[in-house]
Amino acid sequence: MTHPGSSHGAAPPPVPGAPTAPPLDPADLRAAATVCHDALAPALGDDWSRPAGDLAWTCRQTLDHTVDAVLFYAAHLATRATARLPDLRDSDPARSPAELLAAVAAAAAVLAEIAAAAPPAARGYHPAGMADAEGFLAMGCTEILIHTADIAQGLDRSFRPTADPATRALVARVGARLFPWMPTDGDPWDAFRWVAGRIALPDRPRLAPDWYWQCAPLAEWDGTIKKRPAPPR
Repeated sequence: MTHPGSSHGAAPPPVPGAPTAPPLDPADLRAAATVCHDALAPALGDDWSRPAGDLAWTCRQTLDHTVDAVLFYAAHLATRATARLPDLRDSDPARSPAELLAAVAAAAAVLAEIAAAAPPAARGYHPAGMADAEGFLAMGCTEILIHTADIAQGLDRSFRPTADPATRALVARVGARLFPWMPTDGDPWDAFRWVAGRIALPDRPRLAPDWYWQCAPLAEWDGTIKKRPAPPR
């Protein structure tokens, strides 16, 4: 996931103790891909060369990256990698937005199937920690949902998935798994975009570009807000 910059200060202290929520399952990742498709399919005739939100990428490049990221997670979980693997896919500039939208669904299905088959003890490498299957599912959902919002912003399309109760619950559960410090006192979509460095909240400044996530099991969380030790690739 790419990380837009911010001129604002650091996050407030984390709330002690990780929140509890029903575990994510492979169907949740497929649901996130459906949300992406439903939001962006009506915009396929728009100008996808425009920047995606605050990102340096275009809307088309951002969707291309989303496919890369989800397949990156799938490869590392499937192989139980203990170190970074060569990229399974590294963008495809020839693909149209319509093809990339289909590829997001396909990549989500691949990761979902691998996660479904993975034993409880399975782990795979990520720079943020050795993730379990649920951690990879949460990261995949985050890539899809946050980048859908980036693209929708770039295309001047409205996107607020928590208007749907099922998606609202999904966003809250993904946030609780990957960002146990995510605020729970407002709309989960606003809180989710805050922990992903996209917006400020009325009582919290926008996070700096070193925001990160807890992809290893929550039982291993040390109670601190995670920060990226180095810029993203």
